[in-house]
Amino acid sequence: MTGQEHRHEARVDDLVARMTLDEKLSQLVGLWVGADAGGAGVAPHQSEMTDDGLRWADVIRDGLGQLTRPYGSAPVAPAAGARSLAASQAEVVGANRWGIPALVHEECLAGFAAWGATAYPVPLSWGASFDPELVEEMAARIGTSMHAAGVHQGLAPVLDVTRDYRWGRTEETIGEDPYLVGTVGTAYVRGLQGAGVVATLKHFAGYSVSRAGRNLAPVSIGPRELADVVLPPFEMAVREGGAQSVMHSYAELDGVPSAADSTLLTTILRDRWGFTGTVVADYFGIRFLQTLHGVAGSEGEAAGLALAAGVDVELPSVHCYGEPLREALARGEVDEGLVDRALRRVLTQKAELGLLDADWSPVADPDLDLDDEGSRDVALRLAREAIVLLTNRDRTLPLRPGARVALVGPLADDPMAMLGCYSFPAHVGVHHPEHGLGIEIPTLLDALRSTHPTVTHTRGCDVTDPDRTGFDAAVAAARDADVCVVAVGDRAGLFGRGTSGEGCDATDLHLPGVQADLVRAVLGAGTPVVLVLLTGRPYALGSLADDAAAVVQAFFPGQLGGQALADVLTGAVSPSGRLPVSLPADASGQPGTYLSAPLGRRTSVSSVDPTAAFPFGHGLSYTSFSWSARATSEEWAVDGDAEVEVLVTNTGDRAGADVVQLYLHDPVAQVTRPVVRLVGYARVELAPAESALVTFVVPADVTAFTGRFGARVVEPGDVELRVARSSADDSDALALRLVGDLRTVDHTRRLTTAVSVVPLHALEVTRA
Repeated sequence: MTGQEHRHEARVDDLVARMTLDEKLSQLVGLWVGADAGGAGVAPHQSEMTDDGLRWADVIRDGLGQLTRPYGSAPVAPAAGARSLAASQAEVVGANRWGIPALVHEECLAGFAAWGATAYPVPLSWGASFDPELVEEMAARIGTSMHAAGVHQGLAPVLDVTRDYRWGRTEETIGEDPYLVGTVGTAYVRGLQGAGVVATLKHFAGYSVSRAGRNLAPVSIGPRELADVVLPPFEMAVREGGAQSVMHSYAELDGVPSAADSTLLTTILRDRWGFTGTVVADYFGIRFLQTLHGVAGSEGEAAGLALAAGVDVELPSVHCYGEPLREALARGEVDEGLVDRALRRVLTQKAELGLLDADWSPVADPDLDLDDEGSRDVALRLAREAIVLLTNRDRTLPLRPGARVALVGPLADDPMAMLGCYSFPAHVGVHHPEHGLGIEIPTLLDALRSTHPTVTHTRGCDVTDPDRTGFDAAVAAARDADVCVVAVGDRAGLFGRGTSGEGCDATDLHLPGVQADLVRAVLGAGTPVVLVLLTGRPYALGSLADDAAAVVQAFFPGQLGGQALADVLTGAVSPSGRLPVSLPADASGQPGTYLSAPLGRRTSVSSVDPTAAFPFGHGLSYTSFSWSARATSEEWAVDGDAEVEVLVTNTGDRAGADVVQLYLHDPVAQVTRPVVRLVGYARVELAPAESALVTFVVPADVTAFTGRFGARVVEPGDVELRVARSSADDSDALALRLVGDLRTVDHTRRLTTAVSVVPLHALEVTRA
């Protein structure tokens, strides 16, 4: 323990010993307040936000654990929000006898969720980039802006592994592979916390595996799927990223809601992984133990269950951890030692953030800018890297200069088409249209007209409205053009107000509304069609993908997404994104991911073929690459490393980036295993004729799985490391043999493959 840690511990011990029960409980709750637009403090009528009539002065009298979303509740100019937050913090400090400020948290899934803040691409786009370094750079930008605004904790990243694309929150996930989710999510944690903002891992755990993809539906998985698919990204972010906070999920695992699951929140998270931060409730999640799950008969009982499981802070406001918990303690139904346990964690985190320092003062930056040029540059670069070219028949793309372009579709000239449901304009701004978007969001039409001034445009239809009266105009526009670009997809929203987003689950994977019919009508015009998808989940395209001249997939690419798409369509940028989720072939078949055992794939004993139309990891480029791969040894010790080298050469006539993917195939194991699973990847940027050597150093630990008797094992035997362009497109299958005795591994195992990319000229200099 360092000297600073000793000082923090001593300060916390002193406070815990001297605090009254009311003061203790006040540190375990949040309060949902909005900033006053005039900078005077909490927003007027703030009690209306919580529907419980809480009065600001009463709640802060004994202190306050957290302030919930002061920037993310209504449009407030950043500088005014900072002044208001500083005024509120001064009141909190002045009201409690220990002078302890509140910890401030905000959403930051696709950027700081505040009016006027940069809106970045959603997590599915992070996954599509296969670029953890750029995601870390983005997160550092987000964290820096939040820190400057006086925010201490961000409610991101989401580490749920997509298992059913019908789930509305698919857009919030990084992808369908735990290794990709874990490595990219851990990079986000490093970036955010490196800027001084606590990262909160969501949603722990199993939330994305709900039955039929319905939000908050029960989860029916076994312990092996939990251990090998659901938990690894969280473990990686805790052990390798040092995440300082975790949010329990709304899910129930085998009948036990996460908020009441001590095995999950204490045994696994703390005792096994060594997590030392705070566990916070998903909004209203503790109350849901009574109202939705039915495992508690009262709010006090719900509070006792959550505290015992390991939930330290109730969010978003004071409910179960207030008077109901106080009464349960008085009746002897809850041990006050549980309160002290949670309090120590909360105060320790505040000490680490400097909130217990005598010289702490609130931030009130009069020049606060949440959308600076550097942030927009990162948003644009990430959006470009995340765009996936699915097909490109007859080299229709890039669009030739001077071509007559018809731009059709409901999302062609809609700035909201670029944003996910947790971007501020979509999450909050839609309720305050009089304030505008707060940031500039060029549409695809705006961006294309900068290079093709003669672009014609017609909507054709709406995202969800069944009206088809615009079809004729769309077809006419297509007939008069050399190429027709059709932009269709989702509208992000919350709880049924969109086609993608929290609470916007789908019954199947057809494009919403009559958009597919619009595309078919335009295809009938005979003009080459470029289909552009702006979505929050993968959709089954059926014959549309075969009939279109090119198909481009973007997952809510953020405020510069329109420019990024135009850059790819016109050839200013060569596409390099890879699918973080498979695109299914059948919209009505059971959604499933590439992580399937042999019987989960096409077989002769079922009439249903689940083969994806476009597999995980797929993506094309405007240039070409050659690969040559080798393993340095055919034997692989069960406690050692395998080394794979891949020489990558850009054989085309323009610069581009390739993504080398490494998959493990384990043909015989003591339990059924996925046919392949990702164990490494490298993004390689090369000029024409340039080469680079990619080296993967794969620890045998990454081959581990939960064996027949519940222990995680590394099993000797024959395996393959497949160097591949996607989960279904192998370039080289390298046969290796794991040698040694069956080995049991635990939480100390190595979780990631080391990767290096060395340009050939640098390699030649080194060898010389």
